[in-house]
Amino acid sequence: MGFKGDRVRFNVGGTKFETTATTLASAGPDSFFGPLLDGNWNLRPFSDEEIFVDRNPACFSIFLDLLRTGELYIPKKVPEDLLYREALFYGLLDHVRAAKWGRFDGRTMMRLTSTVKSRGLEQGTMVRASDDGGFCVAHGSVVHVYDWMLREHPSIELNHQKVNDIGWADPKSVVVTAPKGMGLFDSSTGELKHQFTVDSQGYHVKGFNAGPLCFGSDQKIFSTCRLRDDENGIGVWDGETGKQVDFWHESDEPLGRAHRLQWLDQGSCLLAAIHARSNRNPYRHFPYNLCMLDTRDKKVAWSWLGSPDLTSRERVWDAVAMEDKSLIAVTDEYYEGLGFLDLRFPRSVRWGPRRSTGVNMTSEGCHPKVEYYQGQLLLSTDDYISVFQGADFIPKLRLQHGDGAFICDFSVGGDRIFTLHHRENRLDVWEAPRPPIL
Repeated sequence: MGFKGDRVRFNVGGTKFETTATTLASAGPDSFFGPLLDGNWNLRPFSDEEIFVDRNPACFSIFLDLLRTGELYIPKKVPEDLLYREALFYGLLDHVRAAKWGRFDGRTMMRLTSTVKSRGLEQGTMVRASDDGGFCVAHGSVVHVYDWMLREHPSIELNHQKVNDIGWADPKSVVVTAPKGMGLFDSSTGELKHQFTVDSQGYHVKGFNAGPLCFGSDQKIFSTCRLRDDENGIGVWDGETGKQVDFWHESDEPLGRAHRLQWLDQGSCLLAAIHARSNRNPYRHFPYNLCMLDTRDKKVAWSWLGSPDLTSRERVWDAVAMEDKSLIAVTDEYYEGLGFLDLRFPRSVRWGPRRSTGVNMTSEGCHPKVEYYQGQLLLSTDDYISVFQGADFIPKLRLQHGDGAFICDFSVGGDRIFTLHHRENRLDVWEAPRPPIL
């Protein structure tokens, strides 16, 4: 390896390159270049010969520029699939992905970059983004999985069981819940890796109705469970081993029928959002819309009940906690707008400006949904997404395709927004444009 100071020479596919240890160090210790450096990021002493790598030289040149400048420029003559394959070899996929598009920012005009038309026989019901910018979408009993390059992988088949919820345990694993249980699947092959079971009050239950999911610290997986009419609760599993580590039992209905779960790292507790009325008995009201479960004693540490009146503005449909602001953002079923509930003084919701959508969203199979991502709130209403920022959550950005197709679900991850449209069975991908290369 020819060293002069901290310089090193490569011969890639017959083309010679020269770079420095500083440039290679920016690739990280897990990259192809990591073993060339010691713990202090100095080049290890080897022979005076250059390093020969039997790979594509055009892609290697792009990677060196990326490591030097942090910017990605792909010449038209280089196919992107080839670049991604080579990036996988060098362990640089994360660097390429980070430079492929800009960071999500509600003050920056995001653009619609891709549209994925579903081949599913049934309409899409939900979409979930992964942390690396991939996504999966459920169509009836089938889950279609895409990586961050928007390449479709083998689908996950549930044998005619309709999907209740989906989520990413990690970039390589997808959890799916259904009326007869839940499983962990390989995101690349669609193969079942583990089927979860439940032990409740000393009884082993093979089949259970698994519902909404969330993922916590220490690779914990949470899901609502309805075992029998008089036995409901939330199961907790170890995401690495698949073994159950806890079960929060409640003889009444609310916990097992929560429609959304969220793990709160700072408080080490679980937020559950529950529709005010029982699905089985519309005249029966649950004791709370929102509650927090203390993981230490498995009890409801905090709860809030809005009005169960169907015409009331206090009837919460969706909710997301913002721990850094001690607030819970909520939506209701029929109005555009956001409401806020102060966790320190939980009395009533402080609603922002709202108006009736003028559309029966329930008949369209669409409801307002709220998400919190990197200090920004996102709200779906009708056919557009609003992005709110700042201490007062002022709307800064509105994302709308323009064809009037209602959004039945959306998800944000990896600095991308994915919107699933109801009747067209179409999924749109929104990205911030990457900074220009000067």
